[in-house]
Amino acid sequence: MSQIRDKLEELMVASGAYLKGHFLLTSGKHSGHYMQCAMMLRFPDKAEFAGRSIAETLKGKSIDFVASPAIGGLIIGHEVAKALGVPFIFCERENGKMSLRRFPVPVGERFVVVEDVITTGGSAAEVGKCLSEAGCEWVDTACIVDRSGGMHCFDRDPVSLWKVSFPVYDPDECPLCSDGSKPYKPGSRQV
Repeated sequence: MSQIRDKLEELMVASGAYLKGHFLLTSGKHSGHYMQCAMMLRFPDKAEFAGRSIAETLKGKSIDFVASPAIGGLIIGHEVAKALGVPFIFCERENGKMSLRRFPVPVGERFVVVEDVITTGGSAAEVGKCLSEAGCEWVDTACIVDRSGGMHCFDRDPVSLWKVSFPVYDPDECPLCSDGSKPYKPGSRQV
């Protein structure tokens, strides 16, 4: 597994998905590390590698379909489903709540929730709850990167290719700011 983790880190750095510097996170906190898996997943060969690697960790679990939260889990969820040879569906927010809008409910079938990055696990948990309440069996949760530091909302750790916990700082206690640098806000939500 360490070979996969090393290869994943290499792919993330090469694609700009893993950055080091001084970043302003969506939470308002600062960090010296930033990850945005979409930057890596935009390359089909890299997405296929991550999906195939996650699927390998799930073999033998009798999974009927893969489900993901839109939008972050769409590409990796599809790649995992392709590697497992099962259908892929996704949930999306409707009136602030995850719902299965575009697909029939596969009642009685077993599924895994797949996400790109898990920090708290909130979106993945909403997908699992939505489908469980609809009559499906939630087998496991998987992701490319688990950056929760064990502080996720699941009963057990999600399957992941890379577990990492980067230090984050309140802006008034940030050592990077103390050194005179200014934070940069990367990602999809610009200030």
